[in-house]
Amino acid sequence: MVQTIIALINFSSLIISLLGMGYLYLLSIQPVKRSEKYGEKAWKDCKKFRTIGGFFELISVINLIIWIWFPLPIVNSCIISPNIWIGITIAICIATPCLIIMILGVKAAGSETLSPSKDTEMYGGIYKYIRHPQTLGEFPTFVALSFAFNSWFLVMISSIFIILYTPIMIHYEEKDLIRRFGVKYRKYQETTGALFPKLKKSK
Repeated sequence: MVQTIIALINFSSLIISLLGMGYLYLLSIQPVKRSEKYGEKAWKDCKKFRTIGGFFELISVINLIIWIWFPLPIVNSCIISPNIWIGITIAICIATPCLIIMILGVKAAGSETLSPSKDTEMYGGIYKYIRHPQTLGEFPTFVALSFAFNSWFLVMISSIFIILYTPIMIHYEEKDLIRRFGVKYRKYQETTGALFPKLKKSK
């Protein structure tokens, strides 16, 4: 009984943390829109939103770890394989390229990763090939963790979150980036894929 209660609390915390992270990140990626209403302080507010969102993300990762010992009884049988190394191997295969992409994205974005600034120019590096490398690198790691923890249920929850949230996030972030960079960003959208490089048309 106690284990079931802990499992329910942990799962509820996971869902709340994912929603909190998603909402706060959406607020943090719209500094230009917010500055029209709140002025210069909007940029600092976006940094706060992003920091608090990162805290919620950390909580969600902790919830996934706790799941190892306190899975929901109703889905406890939804394991990926009796051999836990199969899930871990899949997790490594997913996480390795994603982490590389995310690191390249963070490096190219610099301080903008945590602290939006109106003085920031459009990024170079990996951003020359895809518009959202940090998203492509970060979100699939939730799926990787779910495989590592040997749970099809967690894989499903993580995948649903990514599938629903990613296009929403990209939509609002790019609306704000168009406000910030104007025609320059629109041309960038035309030549660069959101999550995967665009194939160049042969002449």
